[in-house]
Amino acid sequence: MALTLSLPVPAGGLQAYTLQGSTPVRPVAGKNTVAFNRIAYSAAHVVADPLAVVDPWVNCAVDWDATIAYRRHLWSLGLGVAEAMDTAQRGMGLDWPTSLELIRRSLEAAKDIPGALVASGCGTDHLLLENVKTVDEVIAGYEAQMAAIEKLDGKLIVMASRALARVAKSPADYERVYDRILSQAKQPVVLHWLGEMFDPALAGYWGTKNVDAAMDTALGIIKAHPAKVDGIKISLLDKGKEIAMRRRLPSGVRMYTGDDFNYAELIAGDGQGSELFHGQSDALLGIFDAIAPAASAALGELAQGNIDTFHAILGPTVPLSRHIFAAPTRFYKTGVVFMAWLNGHQKHFTMVGGQQSTRSLQHFAELFRLADAANLLEQPELAVQRMNTLLALHGIEH
Repeated sequence: MALTLSLPVPAGGLQAYTLQGSTPVRPVAGKNTVAFNRIAYSAAHVVADPLAVVDPWVNCAVDWDATIAYRRHLWSLGLGVAEAMDTAQRGMGLDWPTSLELIRRSLEAAKDIPGALVASGCGTDHLLLENVKTVDEVIAGYEAQMAAIEKLDGKLIVMASRALARVAKSPADYERVYDRILSQAKQPVVLHWLGEMFDPALAGYWGTKNVDAAMDTALGIIKAHPAKVDGIKISLLDKGKEIAMRRRLPSGVRMYTGDDFNYAELIAGDGQGSELFHGQSDALLGIFDAIAPAASAALGELAQGNIDTFHAILGPTVPLSRHIFAAPTRFYKTGVVFMAWLNGHQKHFTMVGGQQSTRSLQHFAELFRLADAANLLEQPELAVQRMNTLLALHGIEH
């Protein structure tokens, strides 16, 4: 029996929408039986605790059981977890003490799962920006978080620093900070270049607003410490820049795509690098949280050489991702959590910082349609029920 509901449309009013009725995407075989030929991290969201006695705009309260359960779901699909990143609202509602607790709990849970990958965000977000005056203070900030994560035997993702962007006067300041951090890292790290569309406070990162010049600085830092860099994730939403940079990386250093607009073709690759994985991108993506079953299924097909099937599965998810990450891009977390709620991975649509309010009902209606088109509504009846609940909250009752 067809499922139909009334959704708002941009022209005004409501319009009947009937779900296409296709089978939701599920991996035929996850990493337990098919070894992926790409490393794939999902930057995972946190589940808020809606019953906590807090002021949501001021304090963060996390439902730890639901949050860790979602990570177990990602691991079961063969995906790694990039922990305490911007998808988890790091620096955008989730403070450093809670982030460290999240990292601790995630690393502890991963011990029970053979092959489970976890890499954890290391930054300077515990510093009060207005109080930071020198590069040395930024270095000390990074070192404090580094020590805390490495004490837990965690692998580091060295996140871009708002404090560094604030006080650095030249590319040389970035070189000094990263040289210091990389020289003392206990194991190879993933660097993270997050564009200003994700965080306006990071404009001009690497000491310049010229992306090509910034890339030269980042590559210089990597080439000075190739044994300490597992890879770099760039989130610039510019596939040409990513391809250009991955071809210039030192041997053994990976490109982790953070391009939530063009990930399918970047992961598939063009094979034109100087070595195998410089002609393709691995993945560290926020959208993989929302499309985890499709990501797993597609990567399994790619590993078996079924490139057409890979694109057939992942291609339809790209319009959904472009919508979720539409400007203002920093609000993409709302769409990710909305998908988790629609698909029954959490009981409510409440977010840390009250960020469920950052997108409009029109945005959610289009997201629902695109998720259906991509075969990503895992429990269609439940998704319709929950979409109708959201509509009722906005005064649309059936």
